[in-house]
Amino acid sequence: MVKLTMIARVTDGLPLAEGLDDGRDIQDADFYKQQAKSLFKNLSMGQIEVSRMSVETGPYIFHYNIEGRVCYLTMCDRSYPKKLAFQYLEDLKNEFERVNGSQIETAARPYAFIKFDTFIQKTKKLYQDTRTQRNITKLNDELYEVHQIMTRNVQEVLGVGEKLDQVSQMSSRLTSESRIYADKARDLNRQALIRKWAPVANVVGVVILLFWAKNKIW
Repeated sequence: MVKLTMIARVTDGLPLAEGLDDGRDIQDADFYKQQAKSLFKNLSMGQIEVSRMSVETGPYIFHYNIEGRVCYLTMCDRSYPKKLAFQYLEDLKNEFERVNGSQIETAARPYAFIKFDTFIQKTKKLYQDTRTQRNITKLNDELYEVHQIMTRNVQEVLGVGEKLDQVSQMSSRLTSESRIYADKARDLNRQALIRKWAPVANVVGVVILLFWAKNKIW
């Protein structure tokens, strides 16, 4: 069965719409929604370059399809036919582009098209039961094949972004530590110069005092 549905802009990961009633029948719904948002983030950063993919997570599997800079994503039971999942996303894509296509790029706030939930819920009901004649026909439709769409594990997919984030954080720490080291090095050099020239300065000071005393400058 279809469990979650989310739509986001690929360029910045901004969520545009989602199924409002989704996730009520599964445990840890917020956890899986956060994973979906992490996928959107990685896509927006160019860390995932595949336009269509299935991503396994626990007892479920994410399926996503990118069209026109928009990512359409659903999470289903692992037993749910992959072909139906992608046809479900195709139906969402066609309607979303028809209704909101001209406003996608200018949307400035999260869930700007939340009213699209009405269509999501209506379409999801059509795809819930895989045994209906409608869905059996779609499963037998040879014009829409999904065999070449790769399937990967969520840790593998999200781990790419996590590793890059760790490298970025390490680079930032090294830059900060380098600045601290440079400051300390300057302080040490300054102290060494003071220690080196302090005796000379003292001698010069004594000479000046003797000169002033002899000539009664004060």
